[in-house]
Amino acid sequence: MLNTEPTFSLCVYCGSRPGNDARYLDAATAVGQWIGHHGGQLVYGGGRTGLMGQVAEATRQAGGRVVGIIPQALVDREVANPLCDELHVVANMHQRKAMMAERSHAFLALPGGIGTFEELFEVWTWRQLGYHDKPIGILNVAGYYDSMLQFLLGTVQSEFMGDWQMELVRSGEHIPQLLAHLIEAAGTSPESQSLEKNI
Repeated sequence: MLNTEPTFSLCVYCGSRPGNDARYLDAATAVGQWIGHHGGQLVYGGGRTGLMGQVAEATRQAGGRVVGIIPQALVDREVANPLCDELHVVANMHQRKAMMAERSHAFLALPGGIGTFEELFEVWTWRQLGYHDKPIGILNVAGYYDSMLQFLLGTVQSEFMGDWQMELVRSGEHIPQLLAHLIEAAGTSPESQSLEKNI
């Protein structure tokens, strides 16, 4: 646990299952380690199973702060993580997502299921509507999101979306590069903060 205020808060959406490829768990571990080693805070869904539990434990072990937010109905199903620095049990998914967005400087989607997709698309929709201007990333582990990204490009070609909407989300496979971009774009990296002080 950090003794000082975290330098940034990254919201991570991911599965409560581990998936069938060890690279998914490896990526969750690497994301958590990156957050902790860079003095950050993880904001996530509050569970201790699957990728959710892995990213939280890796963040904690690397010295980062962990904020979990979980609806009462999922406390047993996703097994709420008692090791969070803060564990908020809320009434419903609407409160969960609103609090996760409020407590975060940027958002990152790892592999996951329908809940992960719903959270990603909602925060993306909020950004296109101007409800926030926080950066959003998709970590495309082992090509997990290839077909989804291809489908989304098809919606642009069919003129149901514009290029500018796709540009609101950055996808990549390289964890340090993608996370550094998100934190820099959020204005919470040490470099960007020192620039602000000098302006």
